[in-house]
Amino acid sequence: MAYAWNSRWAALGVLSTTGLMTILDGSIVTVAMPAIQRDLGLSSAGLSWIVNAYLIPFGGLLLLAGRLGDLIGRRTMFLTGNAVFAAASLLAGAATGPGTLIAARFLQGAGSALASAVVLGILVTLFTDPAERGKAIAIFSFTGAAGASIGQVLGGLLTDALSWPWIFLVNVPIGVVTVVLGLRVLPADRGAGLSRGADVAGAVLVTAGLVLGIYTVVEVEEYGWLSWHTLGLGALSLALLAAFVVRQATAATPLMPLRILRSRDVVGANVTQMLVLSGMFAFQVLVALYMQRVLGYGALGTGLAMLPAAVGIGSISLFASARLAARFGARAVLLAGLVALVAAMLLLTRVTPDAGYVTHLLPPMLLVAGGGLVLPALATLGMSAARESDAGLASGLFNTTQQVGMAAGVAVLSTLAAGRTEELLASGAEAATAMTDGYRLSFTVSAALISAAFIVAITVLRRPRADVPATSREVPAHPGR
Repeated sequence: MAYAWNSRWAALGVLSTTGLMTILDGSIVTVAMPAIQRDLGLSSAGLSWIVNAYLIPFGGLLLLAGRLGDLIGRRTMFLTGNAVFAAASLLAGAATGPGTLIAARFLQGAGSALASAVVLGILVTLFTDPAERGKAIAIFSFTGAAGASIGQVLGGLLTDALSWPWIFLVNVPIGVVTVVLGLRVLPADRGAGLSRGADVAGAVLVTAGLVLGIYTVVEVEEYGWLSWHTLGLGALSLALLAAFVVRQATAATPLMPLRILRSRDVVGANVTQMLVLSGMFAFQVLVALYMQRVLGYGALGTGLAMLPAAVGIGSISLFASARLAARFGARAVLLAGLVALVAAMLLLTRVTPDAGYVTHLLPPMLLVAGGGLVLPALATLGMSAARESDAGLASGLFNTTQQVGMAAGVAVLSTLAAGRTEELLASGAEAATAMTDGYRLSFTVSAALISAAFIVAITVLRRPRADVPATSREVPAHPGR
């Protein structure tokens, strides 16, 4: 019996709620960091682990979780992840010391990985019609932007009006409702069985390589790029990932069948995503720091100031991206969005120690809305070669490059900004001027990263054939079948 039309859209609501919760958690924590540091007596290095303890398991487990979803059932993996995330959020909200909070953040990251890894895999198997799939991906992208905007404002409200534990406790009812509704509306799938891909050695290699690599990146600000810590662990991480690829080429039941990398669109979309999110995530983090440290904005004021960007991304992804992709193709829509993002980053290179919001910050905030074209197009292209049996793997791969890009971007651009600031302070510059110049350097590099993403997209991604109607250029239901 075919899955009911209304059930598919109800299932999309459950999937989108998880996406919102994951993004909400990331943005809501950012604005509460000073309060957490003050109440728990954390050092700067200890405070960074409130973020890193989440990022490391999240990014490191995505690929493994996506493949396991294909083998044991994507619904099972999704519901388990949400349950773990909700329980960990309760633990984080009840934490009275840094050790408990960091452990809870680690469990939150693991739960997010289990749930997020299979979300797109479930989505593309529910929506096989290209037009419906485009609309579904646009709605999913919209909820992500909504999570970012809600998190920035809600984080300030909860922290100022109540206390920082509530930024974690707010996830608990959302997680519970998601699990209960998911049991009712998500389609049951038994998976292919562990015997079809129970590559234990491959699982150990890829998980260790990703976890070690992300740990190395997030600790760059502490140790520096050229330290033995960074170079040694980075080399070991690359060696583990290379061994994983070799293992997948020779294993009888590979964890990640390498056929998924034969698609130019899949490879191009994942590389493009890594580059563009390296630059875009810097916008969210570094602009917030600039407004608070240089311009003197408070937590709530920062969230409200960044609201136009999140609202713009969400509105364009919901109301325009699917229609434009149906008419012009995902590749063209992606390229147009990247141009807008490059322009936004270039405008940010003009900020000053006494910048006005309307003159210096609002224009790039509005141009960042181009992300509403970029993100859905990348999701469409990144899942374009996913067979039903590999949909979880493709989803896990897509989410892995997303997290690696974000972590690497923050590490690189934060380090550059801090280095430039310290250099100017040592030469006698005022603090506000030195910090502003550091942030301008990071925005310049961000523009270069997104420009590189444009070059990859225009050279690697395939141009749609002129004789194929635009509405049928998107992903077929089961490519390769």
